[in-house]
Amino acid sequence: MEKADKRNRPVTTLFMLMSVDGKISTGATDDLDVDKDFPQIAGVREGLHQYYEIEQTTDLWTLNSGRVQAKIGVNTKEMPHRTPVSFVIIDNRHLNENGIRYLCALSKKFVLVTSNAEHPAFNIREENLAIIYQKELSLENALVKLRSEHGCERITIQTGGTLNGLFLREKLFDYIDIVVAPVLIGGKDTSTLIDGKSLLSQRDLSELGVLKLQQCVILENSYVRLRYEVIH
Repeated sequence: MEKADKRNRPVTTLFMLMSVDGKISTGATDDLDVDKDFPQIAGVREGLHQYYEIEQTTDLWTLNSGRVQAKIGVNTKEMPHRTPVSFVIIDNRHLNENGIRYLCALSKKFVLVTSNAEHPAFNIREENLAIIYQKELSLENALVKLRSEHGCERITIQTGGTLNGLFLREKLFDYIDIVVAPVLIGGKDTSTLIDGKSLLSQRDLSELGVLKLQQCVILENSYVRLRYEVIH
């Protein structure tokens, strides 16, 4: 059941692929990445297609980070065919002009959220490009503008652990949809589903995200899909 109170912002769903121990990367450098590495691992690659198939059913608005986009190569890729998906990217310094043009070509609408007044996106004129400039990042303000100025009603969040941590602490997740791959990765410096600041006292326990399980699906090849509502 969808939440009735959207608080003037889109309904948000965190959709991610993670290991059993909660890692969203295979290591601590940008050279290591689940999209590149999981297809190489016997016992993991066989069921990986299910994650990408589920991804095709998510919202027609998706939010990601410039770092993740740079990691998958948009700064050097040739221009893609347009998709029906609108992309929101939070970025200050990871995307170059080719990356911006790539995302414009890919997106129905491309919205950049940045605190960098010198971002190369300001040099580009594309009909489907919009920029939300903030002196300091405010995820809630960006979400409100996405709904009021761009008509975004629902959005899938697929950022890295640090930004996911900000969404969590600011109570901006409504739903969680996780595909768990049958692998243990380990490493205290390897990014997890939620990174960012750790709690320091019991007074901070209100910043936890408490979940209600909606669905647990056993997929093929030892993969599992977990879907939750964030209740507070």
